[in-house]
Amino acid sequence: IGSGFVGRVFYAPFVNAVPGLKLEAIVQRRGDESAKAYPNARILRSVEEALADPAVQLIVVGTPNETHFPLAKQALEAGKHVVIDKPFAATSAQARELIEFAAVRSLVLAPYHNRRWDGDFLTVRKLTDQNAVGRLVTFESHFDRFRPLPREATWKEAGNTANGMLFDLGPHLVDQVLALFGSPQAITASVRKDRDTTDIEDAFDITLHYPRLD
Repeated sequence: IGSGFVGRVFYAPFVNAVPGLKLEAIVQRRGDESAKAYPNARILRSVEEALADPAVQLIVVGTPNETHFPLAKQALEAGKHVVIDKPFAATSAQARELIEFAAVRSLVLAPYHNRRWDGDFLTVRKLTDQNAVGRLVTFESHFDRFRPLPREATWKEAGNTANGMLFDLGPHLVDQVLALFGSPQAITASVRKDRDTTDIEDAFDITLHYPRLD
């Protein structure tokens, strides 16, 4: 579901390429770009068509952030397995509701954390598993971005509680740390607006605290 940048770059190509998966259909409300790129996939004009289609077993939600929760819940209610682009949900309460909903129905529900397979991260993971750097004291990972002016005509810059840099880039960084070290003992965070004009939180620093490694 979703034929924008995320669908074109991160979802359709991989679903189409992975053995055992078939790109059955793409929900594109208007236009024919998806039909040109994937002539063997059916183009559906509504979410309801996908949810009612017995040939569709897995729904990938690659739409604007604020729609992740309602679309994922709709798909689960229709008996579909679901993969959700980050952020998984806008709140922890929404996330918990989806997880419990899927568990009761024995459905697969997963966030899309593609950064677990980045080459640099896999190298770091290999080195930490091998204890190649000795006792680890501090691990730092970051995305540096210079965009002093908000982008125009994009939902990502719209003032919505599901938007902002914490939900855009933060999930990748946090997930990588959790994959390396597990759940922290405590969290310290600063989430803020640094630009002169912005409708979203455009900067953040998060510190995850772990017990001393010996």
